Amino acid sequence: MIFVLAGTSDARALALEIKKEGFDLLASVVTENAAVELRESGIPVQVGRLTDEDMVGLIDTKGIQAVVDASHPFAEEASKNAIKAAQTAGIPYIRYERESQTFQYDNMTVVESYEEAAELALAKKGVVMLTTGSKTLQIFTEKLLGNPDIRLIARMLPRVDNMEKCEQLGLPQKNIVAIQGPFSKEFDESLYKQYGVTLMVTKESGKVGSVDEKVEAAKELGIDVILIGRPKLNYGTVYAHFTDVIAELHKKVGFTPTVTTEQSF
Repeated sequence: MIFVLAGTSDARALALEIKKEGFDLLASVVTENAAVELRESGIPVQVGRLTDEDMVGLIDTKGIQAVVDASHPFAEEASKNAIKAAQTAGIPYIRYERESQTFQYDNMTVVESYEEAAELALAKKGVVMLTTGSKTLQIFTEKLLGNPDIRLIARMLPRVDNMEKCEQLGLPQKNIVAIQGPFSKEFDESLYKQYGVTLMVTKESGKVGSVDEKVEAAKELGIDVILIGRPKLNYGTVYAHFTDVIAELHKKVGFTPTVTTEQSF
């Protein structure tokens, strides 16, 4: 059995390809919403955040032979836990990582952390639109909320827990854009215009995360961009294509196809 960290759309697509190849697998996602598509495809799902100890327990009880980490490029803690669990259990760890993108835009600044992005946004002021999700929202609200020269707009998934977090942090409802992408460049342009955005903050999540559309829309309107670079982790075995991941699974694990025999009476 293969253990797949599969909380994103491309990760779920990879899980389906692994299943088609004949491997049994258990997928791991954080939210119930992310589990629906996998269950509909007949893939067992473990829902909830897992520590490395939790993963080791699953590896032992489920007879897992390899870990495929296809988590989001910014799910740093999940990847660290998966690496440690695989090492502890003595099984292969394979990382699927979306290809990175590079952009040519004079009004873009690349930073290495959310904290650095928040400091830079504070210096730039204006109407700041976050497209970085809810997990790190507090880093920005602590720096930017209450500043009379800044209006902070947060764009995030329309989940109850996200709205509750916004309320707890004091972000006004009028400054929340609760919506699920991906979106076109034209949609992003319209959104920037609607709110009078002067600065957009995003993460280098790859093409699947529609980062290029966000940046191109900002470029079209002359809006400043802060791009947060990916965490620098030593993953070891890393691939950017499904076929390479599956080939590595065959090499490291292999499998015995299920053979159905007819009984005669």
